[in-house]
Amino acid sequence: MQALFKPMRFPREQQTLPNHFYFTDFERHTAEIAAFHLDRLLGFRRAMPVTGRTLNLTTEIYQIADGELLKTFFVSPAGNICFHGKCSYYCDTAHAICGNPDTLEGSFAAFLPDKSFVARKAWRHPWRRSYHKRKKAQWEHDSDYCSLVKEIPPYNEGRRLLDLMDMAVLDFLMGNMDRHHYETFKIFGNNTFPLHLDHGRGFGRPFHDEISILAPILQCCMIRQTTLSTLLKFHNGPVPLSTALRKSMAKDPVAPVLWEPHFTALDRRVRVILQAIRDCVNREDSSQVVHEKADDAGT
Repeated sequence: MQALFKPMRFPREQQTLPNHFYFTDFERHTAEIAAFHLDRLLGFRRAMPVTGRTLNLTTEIYQIADGELLKTFFVSPAGNICFHGKCSYYCDTAHAICGNPDTLEGSFAAFLPDKSFVARKAWRHPWRRSYHKRKKAQWEHDSDYCSLVKEIPPYNEGRRLLDLMDMAVLDFLMGNMDRHHYETFKIFGNNTFPLHLDHGRGFGRPFHDEISILAPILQCCMIRQTTLSTLLKFHNGPVPLSTALRKSMAKDPVAPVLWEPHFTALDRRVRVILQAIRDCVNREDSSQVVHEKADDAGT
């Protein structure tokens, strides 16, 4: 069996540094775990299963590592076992992964089926950020941007545009600004959902709500009826989203997974999304905002 491992870089209560861009922030193993549970609670079920686990770096990595990886191991000045692996960026001594002294938390995500067995297609997200220190993306300064997207396949028909609204809900709730591409299974053509992958840059700023993540919903003024119903259930029902997520993650091997302020942020952000939809309904025909058609189903 194989899994995608993301190691613990810093404590749960450490926030994204205010001068860090979204594309330079370190990834959080806890964000991957929480994103899987959140995706399931929202009824999307488009994220691969993820669990936390505590590793022994000596016995579970160092003793079975190959030569190239083995060369990157060292003992830090604090006496901890560290390694940095081999990759194109952030793989150096200054960005090493260190145990305490050789114990390390991490997230483990189930692998997708091999591409030779189930091929996937990567799509550039229409609301992708510029990934540039000074430039902005077109959607950030074009108020009519959604009209352009609606004319381009596969967003001009079927379910895909509403799938991106779902993705915006998920990303906003966890504060994930790093949604540049997404993938679908080729075998189903355009009649398939986008896979919800790579959430390591979520749950970094619990005291800040990044409204720009909601741009697809704010600019298109549309949402699935099933998604809206789920948000209303958590807002109006006896079990708020924070409580449901806390319960869902309670048995994870590295629980508690999230710093407590993130749970408060979740319930606050549910209210922000619902207010955005309310504003859309006040401006538009409600049937144009809330979509119920069978071919736009969320499953």
